[in-house]
Amino acid sequence: MQENNHSNHQSAKKKALPKRIILVRHGESEGNLDTSAYSKIPDYKISLTEGGRAQARLAGSQLRDLISGNGSCPDWRVYFYVSPYERTRSTLREIGKSISKKRVIGVREECRIREQDFGNFQVEERMKAIKETREKFGRFFYRFPEGESAADVFDRVSSFLESLWRDIDLNRLHKDPSQDLNLIIISHGLASRVFLMKWFKWTVEQFEHLNNLGNCEFRVMELGRGGDYSLAINHTDEEMMEWGLSPDMIQDQKWRITGNKADWNDHCTWYLRSFFDDFDSEDDDESNRYSFPKK
Repeated sequence: MQENNHSNHQSAKKKALPKRIILVRHGESEGNLDTSAYSKIPDYKISLTEGGRAQARLAGSQLRDLISGNGSCPDWRVYFYVSPYERTRSTLREIGKSISKKRVIGVREECRIREQDFGNFQVEERMKAIKETREKFGRFFYRFPEGESAADVFDRVSSFLESLWRDIDLNRLHKDPSQDLNLIIISHGLASRVFLMKWFKWTVEQFEHLNNLGNCEFRVMELGRGGDYSLAINHTDEEMMEWGLSPDMIQDQKWRITGNKADWNDHCTWYLRSFFDDFDSEDDDESNRYSFPKK
């Protein structure tokens, strides 16, 4: 009897993983159209253009079709996380026009997925020179004066990801685990890239080759049969190459569709090779590999 109670307790605690985690960049903003807007309007108050709102409505329709399998998957729900900026909240409102209220389990404003802080008001000519310096220094580690580096954004997005996993572990996001849950994170280009970097263990060097998402472009991480998430279920090799993923990174995404997470190191030796010399050597006798002078 005690064993049965323990088994039932373990079953009740088993987490129900979201079917998809979808990263969406906001629609076209006034700042995307005219960078001088940042010198007069606080970044967080920059609004969408009419074109940006149209992009968001189209993205909403595309997301609904994707999640519902064009009507073939009737039992699905969504949970939204959104950056507190005006342009991301407006994007959410437009996307929401394609999704009925009964499908939305919840929404949470999340400050940790906000835009990179570039300082306060941004003087156009000064920012041009600063961004040229960033290209020389390296995009990940360069910190904007009075602002953040991509590494700073990585730290807060990593903190958000840890909170997200706690919500998943405790089944806080599922009202009914039998339903397909889709997490939609409406954020910014850099925040989305460092989210993927953290999730898939991409290195700083790999990050430096990534291209930004277009306005209202999205990346779909779908749960594979082996219990891991992959971009390759919904995206083609050509798409991933355009995003800046290397052939090894694309192969990794394909492996994640069916691979067991616990076997990742064994199947992705390309990652380990990036840190070690002669990593493919099968000689386990360290004394035969290196010789040291005798005393």
